[in-house]
Amino acid sequence: MKKILILTIVSVALVSCGGHKSAIQHHIDKYATVTIPAPNLDGITENGREVLNLYRFASYEADNIYWKQYFGDKSLMDRIPEDDIREYAMINYGPWNRLDGAPFIEGYGERPAGVNFYPSDLSSDKFDAASLPDKDSPYTLIRRDEKGDLKTVWFHEEYSDEIEKIAAYLTAAAEITIKPSVRNYLLKKVEALRSDDYYESDIAWLEMEDSKMDLVIGPNETNDDQFKGIKKSYGAMVLLKNLPMTERMSKYAAMIPELQKNLPCDDAYKAFAPGNYSDVFVCDALYYGGSYNAGIKEIAINLPRDERVQKERGTRTILLRNVIEAKFNLIVAPVAGLFLGDDAPDVTSNAFMLNLAFREIAHGLGVMETVNGKGSVENALGPHALPFEEMKANVVGTFLACNLLESQPDMRTLDSPKNSMATFVTSLLRSQRFGEGEALGRANIMILNYLTKNSALKRTGSGQYRIDYARTRECLGELAAFILKTQAEGDIEAADAFEKEYAVKPARLDEDMSLMGLDNIPIDVRFKFER
Repeated sequence: MKKILILTIVSVALVSCGGHKSAIQHHIDKYATVTIPAPNLDGITENGREVLNLYRFASYEADNIYWKQYFGDKSLMDRIPEDDIREYAMINYGPWNRLDGAPFIEGYGERPAGVNFYPSDLSSDKFDAASLPDKDSPYTLIRRDEKGDLKTVWFHEEYSDEIEKIAAYLTAAAEITIKPSVRNYLLKKVEALRSDDYYESDIAWLEMEDSKMDLVIGPNETNDDQFKGIKKSYGAMVLLKNLPMTERMSKYAAMIPELQKNLPCDDAYKAFAPGNYSDVFVCDALYYGGSYNAGIKEIAINLPRDERVQKERGTRTILLRNVIEAKFNLIVAPVAGLFLGDDAPDVTSNAFMLNLAFREIAHGLGVMETVNGKGSVENALGPHALPFEEMKANVVGTFLACNLLESQPDMRTLDSPKNSMATFVTSLLRSQRFGEGEALGRANIMILNYLTKNSALKRTGSGQYRIDYARTRECLGELAAFILKTQAEGDIEAADAFEKEYAVKPARLDEDMSLMGLDNIPIDVRFKFER
């Protein structure tokens, strides 16, 4: 049925004419265009402005690498004659709808679970049985040699042309910057890109605290590897720090060691001690490329993911102020008005920002290595690792935000636990449209189904939702404890059973999506970057 529907969509798109929108154009219109204006560079030196340009040039090359990782030859999409189909392919970085993995261009099958990281005909059992050096590295591709046998290829070998261009841009930026910490980071990043060893560059990035500009570039996110959940996609962000907001948010980073101790789980599952030098930055995004620009846009990140770095130094949470503001105004607030009735005023931009801050901080909490010798959580949970990590971040983050809003006198002036929970539920409702094809959408569907099954969230006959705030608070603690335990024990059977029960399309989803569509609420945003 799905393939018939897809072919129908393509057929409509191909024959549309005149004033009628094609089916594909309707899909495009679900992404609201947000203009990222040219930045205010007051206080930035001429050298600094040139560094910013070089950051952008490097990011273009990271975007080119991502096309190869996710799809392959971008020129095949560039040559599509129909404007609407070509435009939709650019949003999705290929011929597959990011939300469900289904193709919208004839001639392509379902999106491979491992996209272009693995041979499309490789089974999970054959991968597990293969004796290949570095096959479990996040930075290798699995390929076949001339005999058809499996082999590994390092990213820095496969993408050497683009990496050398990035290296040239970053080296040039290092030569003209007046900040020693920036120079050190850029040169360490060049070494990392050429070797696929990111430890030193991760440390250097965290030590780069005195720059108004930032560049996040390289393979960081595993969202696209739904085959084994280990291969990292290239992405890039060019950022400008918001100094006043960063100063206000910095106090939350100091709470991280105490937050780890207060997680709602057995002590064995929180034995990992995060570094004491974590920080929270608030930035305006100037450019997104690669994995960060594909489909649903990131509004906050927490890096690095290397457990050694997290233990020795900590992590950096970056909240993307201008993107957060756009999503709240265009999507979150309208969804609250549509679905929450009398509770809609409890959904606030402050709570949205706080929930996001603690969501990203929560990525660095719990454990990264299993407590029973099964290796990393990523390897132990396999394809369940990323949805469970996204669930952990959302659930634990909101659980912590509620506790702090209640217990910390200085935070009580910002918002309330009720606001945090109402905003959390609204964000779940709007992001259930991301579908099961994306790890975040899958995670949020599981959380929504859990809250509904456990009577924390009820749908009324009018199509709105009623939140039982006391029960929601209890469910957050219960679900957080389960997720942290499952990760720490690497319990793939428990993860699989939970996904089978809760990662199912809610019966109400089609109606919810129709209501949001009738209200012209975008599913997400896409960017128009000005320079």
